[in-house]
Amino acid sequence: MSGLIGVVLATVAVVAAGLLFLRTDAGTLARNIRLAGPVLIALTGFVLMLLGRVGLGVPLLILGVGSLAGNFALRARQPSSTARKRSTVRTAAIEMELDHASGALEGLVLAGRFEQRTLGSLSLNDLLAFRGELAGDGESLQLLETYLDGRFPAWRKDADADSGDGKGGAPRSGPMSKEEAYKVLGLETGATAADVRKAHRRLMQRLHPDVGGSSFLAARINEAKDILLSDHE
Repeated sequence: MSGLIGVVLATVAVVAAGLLFLRTDAGTLARNIRLAGPVLIALTGFVLMLLGRVGLGVPLLILGVGSLAGNFALRARQPSSTARKRSTVRTAAIEMELDHASGALEGLVLAGRFEQRTLGSLSLNDLLAFRGELAGDGESLQLLETYLDGRFPAWRKDADADSGDGKGGAPRSGPMSKEEAYKVLGLETGATAADVRKAHRRLMQRLHPDVGGSSFLAARINEAKDILLSDHE
């Protein structure tokens, strides 16, 4: 009787594995293949125990379960490959984040009447009013106009002609720090030269002016790369 139960359980396991294979996407399946060995070992040990081969089944079950637990622990310690990377560009009045995956920009107002409001929560009229407050801050003005270009492509037609051409002429507040450079490229402190080049290449593919990106952000990304790579030369 125990033998029949073991055969039935094994058959059910095989059928379930087949259904899982058919319904699982390729990426998830590739990750789960590494778990298949320990699962099969544990299942074999369990079936042998049901068949009365306890001396052989118990070690296999322990080995399979132990290997499976080790794999899960290793995956838990590793950073998620699907974690969303973000780059941060900060000026005196705005902190802007770029989502690497989607290319979406979102910003936080750091000064002025809309302080602590996100740019996404502001209407076009609010954003144009905020733009008027940035007349003396060239960097913040360019960053805001980059956001406006993405969210309201025709905004310049509605902008007040007296507000200027939007280029901004205020001098830089100072050279970019290494900490800021890491944030611009979306990297952790101490990233390798290869990581810096990879992040720079990925961002420029989205933000280079030749592909409709922002010349201001592209310049900041290039500056961040140069600062971080200077340590590796």
